[in-house]
Amino acid sequence: MSQDPDADARFGAAALRAAHLATAMLGWQPAQFWNATPAELRTALGLDVAPQAVLDRAALDRLMEAFPDG
Repeated sequence: MSQDPDADARFGAAALRAAHLATAMLGWQPAQFWNATPAELRTALGLDVAPQAVLDRAALDRLMEAFPDG
């Protein structure tokens, strides 16, 4: 038990949300969720994928020219 009683409630709520995601998106059974590490869950949900390159001004200008709203 944490010294912050709200921390325990927040952890429980976060675990419930994560379990729901694992069930709904991955089809995991409860034992699969509880036996997985946080890193395994992140990877299975695709959260450890490298972020896409940032859109710089030159790329934005090219897109605006190619696809005018006008």
